[in-house]
Amino acid sequence: MPPADVPDHLPPLPIGPVPGIGCIGAGFIMADCHLPAYLQAGIRPVAISSRRPEVAARHGIPRVHGSLDALLDDPGVAVLDIAVPPDVQPAVIDAALTRAGKIRGILAQKPLAPSYAEARRLVDACEAAGVRLVVNQNMRHDHAVRVCRALLEAGTLGKPVLATIEMRAIPHWMPWQERQGWVTLRIMSIHHLDTFRAWFGDPVRVFASVRPDPRTARSFAHEDGICITILEYDVPGGGAGLRCLALDDVWAGPAREGAEGEPFVRFRVEGSLGMALGEIGWPAWPERRPSTLDWTTTAGGWHRPRWPEAWFPDAFVGPMAELLRDLEGTAAAVCTGRDNLVTLAVVEAAYRSVREHRAVDLAEITA
Repeated sequence: MPPADVPDHLPPLPIGPVPGIGCIGAGFIMADCHLPAYLQAGIRPVAISSRRPEVAARHGIPRVHGSLDALLDDPGVAVLDIAVPPDVQPAVIDAALTRAGKIRGILAQKPLAPSYAEARRLVDACEAAGVRLVVNQNMRHDHAVRVCRALLEAGTLGKPVLATIEMRAIPHWMPWQERQGWVTLRIMSIHHLDTFRAWFGDPVRVFASVRPDPRTARSFAHEDGICITILEYDVPGGGAGLRCLALDDVWAGPAREGAEGEPFVRFRVEGSLGMALGEIGWPAWPERRPSTLDWTTTAGGWHRPRWPEAWFPDAFVGPMAELLRDLEGTAAAVCTGRDNLVTLAVVEAAYRSVREHRAVDLAEITA
């Protein structure tokens, strides 16, 4: 187990009665990640809008609606859990805001919208309507990522010097990506760039280099297949500070073409007083493989706690728990729509960096 000064590795849950949750969509993320994680934590949605009634039966959801409007008008639904493609999501949120007051909170998928400008419009609209918006950046709630953040906040690792996240894995791509022309930056890299923000705050500038993924390129044209993204943090008074590197390789060698594969997601955080090494178990899905975190400090020795949880599906309760705790007044949500705009700005800066072959200040996007 971790030392006594390391907080609990699991996200805190709401302490009071849970308002009625209505689910929108019943694809893989909802059926195999959200709902199993919620039920395991004792959070039970009351309704779902879906063309797949078998998902409701599988998870014991009592009411199935055949349309979005019917779900929004369900008198027992006060919180929405949205799991639809990003180009569909803005219209769903807009429809929900016509029931503001009845609908009190929304958990939306990442990316929040196809563009930073559209996402900012949605965030402004939710705030104006008094509807709490949280974005499902669930990697923040993986237990290895959470404990690494706790070590950083406690000063256990000292001043951060260098952090890397390296992904060599072939994700399960969604059909809607083809109509967007997206592969990695908005779908996978966004998790890693958001994790850097959760650990270290907002970078000053972004540099990115990409190339197409040879495998996905057989299906549709894209630019952001294999991605290398650098985040630069400056120290007060000028000069170079922390550097973060995300290497997202969704080709991962010709493993689908007959070669042996070696999929993994690993992170490494080096500080002035210590170092943390983590591995995310997600690439083994559907095998349940828990994430791990090891760390050492200048005091000597290694800490190697082990926990039974896995990112998929256990961490998916974290964003919903954030929203519910915010609504009950227990603790303010962290990954709000307003906060998530900065993660989207980092992604947009990466795209601009690729196209203009230069480092892009984050202020260029957020201004």
